[in-house]
Amino acid sequence: MAQAIAYSSFGDPGVLTLVDIPDPVAGAGEVVVRVEAVGVNPIDHKLRSGLRPSPAIEEPRRIGSDAAGIVTAVGEGVDGFRAGDPVVVFGATGTYATDLAAPIRAVQPRPASVTAAEGAALGVPVGTAYQALRSLGVRDGDTLLLHAGSGAVGQAAIQLAALWGARVIATASPERFDRVRDLGAEPVAYGEGLADRVRAVAPEGISVALDAAGTDEAIRTSLALAPAERIATLVRGRDAAGFGIRAFGGGAPHPLTSQQLAWRAEALPVALSLLAAGAFSVELGPSFPLGDAAAAHRAVEQGAAGKVILHP
Repeated sequence: MAQAIAYSSFGDPGVLTLVDIPDPVAGAGEVVVRVEAVGVNPIDHKLRSGLRPSPAIEEPRRIGSDAAGIVTAVGEGVDGFRAGDPVVVFGATGTYATDLAAPIRAVQPRPASVTAAEGAALGVPVGTAYQALRSLGVRDGDTLLLHAGSGAVGQAAIQLAALWGARVIATASPERFDRVRDLGAEPVAYGEGLADRVRAVAPEGISVALDAAGTDEAIRTSLALAPAERIATLVRGRDAAGFGIRAFGGGAPHPLTSQQLAWRAEALPVALSLLAAGAFSVELGPSFPLGDAAAAHRAVEQGAAGKVILHP
């Protein structure tokens, strides 16, 4: 039998349990993937803990949306994939598993030079960053203030914005400055006096700001330096409207638009091509066996550097 991680109640990481599941079968428009790596995202622990509202749990609930592996079976009506193909899975359900049936809309071919861990690290962070930057109209000539530049979403946003010709100023802790610089941004330490430090680096002003930190400081600084119509948060969706700024997820009361969802899907093949060409970088962090999903969640909650990965 296959195995997967599930939880039957909201709570701390200890609610995550490794369970046996029936071997998945490829239905029409689906492929079965033998999972080699799973990307652990902050939204996973927020849903597990109940921090992000979700429906009541009536049966064991699977977890995870990003993974990478090898196709083992192809369902009816599927073209372009065959057994043995390396792939990336994104926006699926229940990817914390040894084997997974996924619709082809959630599967992308994985270039030979991209490892399973790198592929599994892309989905949510790259999709979120790409969509947010597109929604804000980030372009050549912009100066972007990015809060939490050393996180997975922040690192993706730095690289994409820089590729599109924007200057990026990114907040980070001093010990992460080198990583931020390597990706193409100018690091600034967060904390008291942040707005003054940003003004010193960019006296000509900030044209657009993206908050991936969720702190009051990030939002206040953005509002002090950038036009409100070009400020967005990825974390404070519930109260963004009160600040007069936009929100993309983060508990926002309104869903993403069809265009925004299309941008999130578009992001993965773009990032895979860039990664294969050596024009994009993924920072991998701690990795854990599938059965140690609780330890992986603790690592994410404690702010581990780099993308946390599970290996079935």
